[in-house]
Amino acid sequence: MAAKRPIQPEAAADPEAIRAAALTLLARRDWLTGELSAKLQAAGCDPRATGDVIAELVQERLLDDARYAERYVALRAERGRGPVRIAAELASLGAPRELVAAALDSGPDWRAAAAAARRRKFGAIPPASWAEKARQARFLQYRGFSADHIRAATGADLEPD
Repeated sequence: MAAKRPIQPEAAADPEAIRAAALTLLARRDWLTGELSAKLQAAGCDPRATGDVIAELVQERLLDDARYAERYVALRAERGRGPVRIAAELASLGAPRELVAAALDSGPDWRAAAAAARRRKFGAIPPASWAEKARQARFLQYRGFSADHIRAATGADLEPD
């Protein structure tokens, strides 16, 4: 996670230089506070000064973990990812569990998202055979959908009508 252009050693503790580096990174994309802090420290910034700058950016709402998580969920859901996979990805980035849960709750209708992902991959006709249902279920499971979402999307109800 090394930065492309490390901060100059004489500016490593300068809050203005750290803020400029942080704003440069934020201009490209949103970051979690932990991610941005780690990125700046890897570039050679002083940890204490970095923490102060991060706190200022959070206070100014230029850095917002909740906004990041909501956008992350929306983007991944549009790409056909399910809540299980998205939660694992956010957790690996260092997002707190409560934040992940709140972002997933504000996300799309996951059953409809699973059905849409199945239709995009396999077409509009629902699977007829159990082998085909299992194949499509494996695909949806890999994408990160839960068993309930998969059953709804494939029509694989285990209870006879």
